Amino acid sequence: MKTNKIIKKGLFILAGIVILFIAILLFHIITAKPAVYESPNLQVSRIDFKSNIDSLQAKQICADLRTIKGLTSDSIIVKRNVVVYFHNNKITNSEKVFNELMSKRPYEAKRYILPASMASKEVCPMDQNSFSYKLSKSINQFFN
Repeated sequence: MKTNKIIKKGLFILAGIVILFIAILLFHIITAKPAVYESPNLQVSRIDFKSNIDSLQAKQICADLRTIKGLTSDSIIVKRNVVVYFHNNKITNSEKVFNELMSKRPYEAKRYILPASMASKEVCPMDQNSFSYKLSKSINQFFN
């Protein structure tokens, strides 16, 4: 008799916890706002220099690039004869950055322009027809 009451109490407590969990989950799903992603505005650009860049030139190039409006100053990468930088494409573009950099000093360089065959390619490394991609997209849409 006593064990029956204990089992019933345990089941009622367990049922109460499950109902409470479901209610909290439903409340969260109903009231959660979907994620708002700002339209992409960060772009990567590249400048190719004719000769290898030494450390002194690298510092000078970085300093010159940091004075240009629209560049993210912490994202300038200098390797051998290539400079890669990130810029806000709502403020500036790669051509303006290149022209402004060339006006600061007589650098021997040219702006890298992506070939048309590569410009139209997808940048997502995941196969968008795969089951895992579709599953993760569905789960993301459900919670957002």
